[in-house]
Amino acid sequence: MKKAGVVLLIMGLVGIPFSACAVELGVRGWYWFPDLDGHVRADAGGITGTMLDLKDDLGMTDEDYPIIEAFVGIGRHHISLSGMLADYSGEKNVSEIVFNGETFRGDIKSTLKYDMIDLAYQYDVVDFENTLAGFSIGIIGKIKYIDGDVELRSDAQSLSEKESFQAPVPMIGLGLHVGLIADILEATIKATGIGYSDATIYDAMADVSFTPFPFLDIHGGYRIIDFDVEVDDVELKHTMSGPYVAVTVGF
Repeated sequence: MKKAGVVLLIMGLVGIPFSACAVELGVRGWYWFPDLDGHVRADAGGITGTMLDLKDDLGMTDEDYPIIEAFVGIGRHHISLSGMLADYSGEKNVSEIVFNGETFRGDIKSTLKYDMIDLAYQYDVVDFENTLAGFSIGIIGKIKYIDGDVELRSDAQSLSEKESFQAPVPMIGLGLHVGLIADILEATIKATGIGYSDATIYDAMADVSFTPFPFLDIHGGYRIIDFDVEVDDVELKHTMSGPYVAVTVGF
């Protein structure tokens, strides 16, 4: 009763009749299996660092990651908040590289860690979700916030350097949803991106979901995130792409 009262109050405040729109609220858990590809460079004191391949130069390997997402929607309006923690590490023997103003030689260990948080809003400009095979197209505005650090360490040289970076990136895009078999089988495509002097980034996914029981969806799909960000003396060119599985509990 309390939950219904809160929903009715919110709708009354924004002037939307309860009978005219659908309300959704839920949580989604992903498990993503992305391939790693990219480069990193750290400059310092006017010294340009070596552009390092994450796999070939630093020995980093692919990792799998969970993602947590919460979402709420009222009629044509949809808001979601998701987050993941990337944590890569590697070890490699190098002849000579420059990182954050220091020269490294021999066996080096490296880590790349960052939090990635997405806050997205979608407005459905076309909405035929109440038909047998629902269909909608929405405009998406998103803020992708990346906060992390990259570190290199040489035990033989007693040398360790770490450089942090933070990048809030605004993005725009489109979302397409199609109900293939009423509310049992559905397909979703979303793509957002932006490009300017210090950052180029896009995030795209294709998803198919199956609803075996009310309030429960099982997903499978493919996602790619590609960004080239230069901030705080760090340039990170990074691509993660691969399949995922997910489960949604929603009302």
